[in-house]
Amino acid sequence: MNYRDKVYVAGHTGMVGSAIVRALKKQGFNNTITKTHKELDLTNQALVKAFFSKEKPDYVFIAAAKVGGIQENREHPADLLYINMMINANIIQSAYEFGVKKLLVLGSSCIYPRNARQPMCEDEFLSGKPEPTNEGYAIGKIVALELCKLYKKQYNAPFISCMPTNIYGENDNFDLHASHVIPAMIRKFYEAKINNQKEVVLWGTGSPLREFLYVDDLAEACLFLMDKYEDEEHINIGTGEEVSIRELANIIKDIVGYNGNIIYDTTKPDGNPRKLLDSKKIHELGWKHKISLKEGIEKSYNWFINSRK
Repeated sequence: MNYRDKVYVAGHTGMVGSAIVRALKKQGFNNTITKTHKELDLTNQALVKAFFSKEKPDYVFIAAAKVGGIQENREHPADLLYINMMINANIIQSAYEFGVKKLLVLGSSCIYPRNARQPMCEDEFLSGKPEPTNEGYAIGKIVALELCKLYKKQYNAPFISCMPTNIYGENDNFDLHASHVIPAMIRKFYEAKINNQKEVVLWGTGSPLREFLYVDDLAEACLFLMDKYEDEEHINIGTGEEVSIRELANIIKDIVGYNGNIIYDTTKPDGNPRKLLDSKKIHELGWKHKISLKEGIEKSYNWFINSRK
């Protein structure tokens, strides 16, 4: 990419999209195109085609997605599948038709099979069924990555895809019914603190192991890949560091300053017992994360507090 190129970031109001916009601005890109959902419904093929016909972007980042935690996946699996499938299919097709120079699709590590070998390298993709607790979302993202690969295979389209680990940070969703683990814990501990609650109840046993990446690190990785990566196969983006949910809860409890007890509701599902990406490939290309888990959670908590003012 050069600084005169027109760059379209789909999903710029979300956590990942807004971080990509910040990263582009930081690196001197001033010709960024963004559209809100009200301005452009990405599930509508005709509207997406008209947008590409008018704007003719040079580069495209697909960060738009409908996301959610275990509860959201349990209650709205069809919505998660349909919306994510349509968003990606419409953008990828229009990007091909109107000759973009390069496109990046963002997947998610949750679409790797439940029983994938750990840490998960890229060839574990589609080696088994996805985790049942996020099946709808996972299949929608699988379609996106496969479309990207097959357009490259059939048409030699300049499309690449990446598989980030669990993302958190500025502009995260802190809705307890739809959020992921870090924002959900931040809000739970914060509300327990201000309401003087004696305990906080968390789902599961606390034993699952997870890997987390601060969203600004992911954005830097995405720009890095636009310049450095060309392969048909997706590439993992992670830190290579893991933490148990119990350890994570204690970190967040300390940062928030909550002094009560943590209770684990073992009648609720844990999800995947371990999820760590093998990010050797992108590390060997020259990218590594910069923000530690504790620093990232402190940034996330400060953003959450400031967003409530």
